[in-house]
Amino acid sequence: MHYSLGLEMQPTRDLNIVRTVELTAPQALLAELPCSEAANQTVVDGRTAICRLLRGEDSRLLAVVGPCSIHDEKGAMEYAERLSELSRQVADRIVLVMRVYFEKPRTTLGWKGLINDPHLDGTFDIAAGLRLARRILLAINELGMPAATEMLEPITPQYVADLVTWAAIGARTTESQTHRQMASGLSMPVGFKNGTDGGLQIAIDAMLSAQSPHSFLGIDPNGRTCIVQTKGNPWGHLILRGGRGGPNYASQFLAEAYESLEKNKLCSRVMVDCSHANSEKDHRRQEIVWNDVIEQRVAGNRHILGMMVESNLHEGAQKLGDDPNKLQYGVSITDACTGWDSTREMILRAYDALGNSR
Repeated sequence: MHYSLGLEMQPTRDLNIVRTVELTAPQALLAELPCSEAANQTVVDGRTAICRLLRGEDSRLLAVVGPCSIHDEKGAMEYAERLSELSRQVADRIVLVMRVYFEKPRTTLGWKGLINDPHLDGTFDIAAGLRLARRILLAINELGMPAATEMLEPITPQYVADLVTWAAIGARTTESQTHRQMASGLSMPVGFKNGTDGGLQIAIDAMLSAQSPHSFLGIDPNGRTCIVQTKGNPWGHLILRGGRGGPNYASQFLAEAYESLEKNKLCSRVMVDCSHANSEKDHRRQEIVWNDVIEQRVAGNRHILGMMVESNLHEGAQKLGDDPNKLQYGVSITDACTGWDSTREMILRAYDALGNSR
């Protein structure tokens, strides 16, 4: 029996929500900015090439190269044009894919990426961010340049995944059940980074989970809440990015990774992230990591799938500040990057060295 005490009901929901803003449904944005035949061919060819690399049917090196984050459309397109031209020069030995990262995980606070805050001013116009991100991806793919991005949450893929050739799950999110479930339904190869402590088990568990079917809450192309049922993604692989104990790109760490992957009956082809803990957070050390791994590959190590490099038009990084108009063109506003000239030299030097591989 219920007894009323005559007390006024107190609110218990949305106590910390200021407002909600309805977004355009994914299908509507895809209709507004449809995938062209040229862009579609780039994505299909790029995914096919990476799957062949993962199966060991292609001996080329995969290189995912580009800005830590995209914050400027003009700069992104200039970089893409340069990388596309270079890609044609090295295509018989290196599969180049451009980093086109629109979402950035933050340790505490900070700019969270072009989708979240496209105007760089704290207005968080996510609708405009999604539209801009899709427009940039379309243009890059139409150059014949495959695109890579980090999948930070399960809603964004509905808006852009058809234009993404390769995806990453970051060190902070590899352990997340939400991201493992999402990866199980993604249509492209997915790299899982080792944990921030440098351990491999979190990424191995993620790969095992993502290759299996899942059912979870999500949205459909019309933006409605739904149950998403997946069949599992067979194209998961490990990315070594170092950890709190230091870098993990040396041969002994790679050997440990291969053994662990084979023990778990997983793809034993491994990527190395030249940035983050592997470069000890010094963008100038990315080249040291790159050269070391290329030497291992040239010496006959076929377990090395490829590498990632954070690179921009100009070297270093800058603070966003209060006035986006004062930003230096072509310089990262998140992690510091190596400059274009150094990046080009690294790739061409690797191309020459790979011609002499065993």
